[in-house]
Amino acid sequence: MITEKGFDSEKYLKLQSEHISERISKFGKLYLEFGGKLFDDFHASRVLPGFEPDNKLKMLEQLKDKAEIIIVIGADAIEQNKVRGDLGITYDLDALRLKDAFEKRGFLVSSIVITKYTGQPAADKFRSKLQTLGIRSYLHYPIDGYPSNIPLIVSDAGYGRNDYIKTERELVVVTAPGPGSGKMATCLSQLYHEYKHGTKAGYAKFETFPIWNLPLRHPVNIAYEAATADLDDVNMIDPFHLEAYGKTTVNYNRDVEIFPVLSSILEKIMGECPYKSPTDMGVNMAGFAITNDEICRNAAKQEILRRYYKSACAVKKGDASKEELYKQELLLKQAEITPNDRTVVSAALTREELTGHPCAAIELADGRMITGKTTDLMGPAAAVLVNALKELAGISHDEHLVSAESIAPIQKLKTEYLGSNNPRLHTDEILIALSSSASTNENAKLAIEQLPHLRGCEAHSSVILSPVDEKIYRKLGLNLTCTPNYGK
Repeated sequence: MITEKGFDSEKYLKLQSEHISERISKFGKLYLEFGGKLFDDFHASRVLPGFEPDNKLKMLEQLKDKAEIIIVIGADAIEQNKVRGDLGITYDLDALRLKDAFEKRGFLVSSIVITKYTGQPAADKFRSKLQTLGIRSYLHYPIDGYPSNIPLIVSDAGYGRNDYIKTERELVVVTAPGPGSGKMATCLSQLYHEYKHGTKAGYAKFETFPIWNLPLRHPVNIAYEAATADLDDVNMIDPFHLEAYGKTTVNYNRDVEIFPVLSSILEKIMGECPYKSPTDMGVNMAGFAITNDEICRNAAKQEILRRYYKSACAVKKGDASKEELYKQELLLKQAEITPNDRTVVSAALTREELTGHPCAAIELADGRMITGKTTDLMGPAAAVLVNALKELAGISHDEHLVSAESIAPIQKLKTEYLGSNNPRLHTDEILIALSSSASTNENAKLAIEQLPHLRGCEAHSSVILSPVDEKIYRKLGLNLTCTPNYGK
């Protein structure tokens, strides 16, 4: 596992905040479309060791006095009860979560904007809820022929029909619970209204990935493609930047495809487009804060492998198309790695071959490899977790931290009263049992205290784990992958 840093967070925070401030000064007022995750950006921290998961938020904190935030959510997402895959909550709840999280950090959240509104009942209900909570909200509407019908878009019947969002600061950060919410359209609509009101304003985009000043096939950029394989995002050379400046930069297909239209819209609103390329629009400085390219390359390759296994399991479950897996296999080739280039995989599979039972492996921070197999009492995820905690605490693997007698009542509860066919304890159940034992067993207490040391460790199971086990591993900060097989 990766322990060395290849990225300087402090340098990044300084460069990024300075660059955004420069962009603000260029226009006087800046609408900044904020892509990706503002909170808990663990993808960035995995592929750029040293990048803190809340770096983007820390960067914004340096601009807090001049910034306000608009949260955008699509009415269609509200109507469909769209759920964030990583958090398991609906977009409308996440919008409120984001608002609270920002405000707790001292940010001004001026409003929530509901886009693509066509009278959806669920959107009306959500807006009523916002009103009850005292939260300002605005409506933006679909535009016929968007984004190609520029004369209609940039008119009183297009952007002019949208509510004008009242803002008061020079930096307006536009963010959303997830992709496809309408962040860019909201920014452009505001530009239209600002110029109608005689206010000079500009637009810029902040996306961490792909990193524009890294090579197209750099593993960090390939890892971004692997992370978005289900969205059909593709990294590509920015042809507009190459033509304008003779320099090779990297962007992704959606920004490149939309740029001619975006350029025309900005020209119609502002009189001229201030940018010659999608790269010009961006304000991402992450590439300049990489301090050790080799460390970041290796970290990114491991992320590509994790994404491959995730897609492979999703296909096995029927939750993803084979095309997604084919793309992941292609990305493995481009990164010059194979599925076996993940040490915990071979450790888990080797132990399975030796025991004849499903097994799991955890690689500790110092490189120690811990394995565990399915037993009558525990599944592989629970078994290896207990073994890893024993190893970290210096407890003999022969010692039982939880007695079979204390586990038996839990198994009886599962099978006789809760209708489970599997009597073995999952990770949440073994942790509860271990915590109960900690009051009378000093070693159990010592083992529980080791849980924070598992954060960032790599893990692999020779079989697909239950959603419960996956959730617990995620909460513990373990980077879990599974072989796309079901246990016997």
